[in-house]
Amino acid sequence: MKKEYDFSKGERGKFYHPDAEFYIPIYLEREILEELEKFALEKNLEINTIVNRFLKKDLEIIKCIED
Repeated sequence: MKKEYDFSKGERGKFYHPDAEFYIPIYLEREILEELEKFALEKNLEINTIVNRFLKKDLEIIKCIED
């Protein structure tokens, strides 16, 4: 890196978007990913759709147990 950079023409907040959404990467074990890939191909769905559906159902079950 240079010792000194010229920011005199810089624009503060140029790439700032207050409504930007961030997605957390989730790393799956190889065996789980392979099973999800097979299932996704069979059902013609995206893996993220399947994982979200599974997690929603799990959350419903957890909420029922807590009540």
